[in-house]
Amino acid sequence: MPITLLNPAGLPRIDAYRQVAVATGSKLVFVAGQVSWDAAGTTVGAGDLAAQVERCYLNVGTALAEAGASFANVVKLTAYVVDWTPEQMPLFLSGVARAADRLGVSPVAPATLLGVAALDVPDHLVEVEATAVVD
Repeated sequence: MPITLLNPAGLPRIDAYRQVAVATGSKLVFVAGQVSWDAAGTTVGAGDLAAQVERCYLNVGTALAEAGASFANVVKLTAYVVDWTPEQMPLFLSGVARAADRLGVSPVAPATLLGVAALDVPDHLVEVEATAVVD
């Protein structure tokens, strides 16, 4: 496996992700930010943060598979959430958990969540991008 995920002593242990990813693979995969569109370009889960997070992660999984990768190869996730407040974390984590269940994965690579003013389409509440390394 080209990726080792770590939680170093001296840093807080976060259950939702690991603090560090060490990658030694030879192929890098960069997945553009995925929003909650289905294959036809229709927004899934309008107004529902958890549903949109779930769809974003499913779309990331689809993109990774096309490149010969999976969430096991992800070294970094970044999520952009419109009008983020800490009170939204349970909804965000619910969407991640639902996607993980559907994909049969545990997406715990290092992650960053950023609050933003807006995304490309007013109905989009979240966008998720990924970087992966494959042997």
